[in-house]
Amino acid sequence: MIKMLALYKNPDDVDSFMEHYENVHTPLVQKVPGIERLVVNRITADAFGGEPQFFLIAEMHFPDQETFDQAMQSDENKAVGKDAMQFAKGLITVLIADSTAV
Repeated sequence: MIKMLALYKNPDDVDSFMEHYENVHTPLVQKVPGIERLVVNRITADAFGGEPQFFLIAEMHFPDQETFDQAMQSDENKAVGKDAMQFAKGLITVLIADSTAV
């Protein structure tokens, strides 16, 4: 399984961020072809203490590399990227993982 992980730092205006994330960004992500699952993790604490480095981590699951590669080339995914750069610029880090359950 291939996962795309979007890690978001704490926004200045949480309510505005979540309004956009839930009502605009998430519906765009759900339209990406080949996506099997979207998991949104709202970070509540740092297990080692202090303030968490991230506010929210989203996981987009794809069944294999070929499906992921095709999804990344889609117009729907391009819309997701454009939107992310508008509402989360400077807050977002995106990582790709080859995930195996053990």
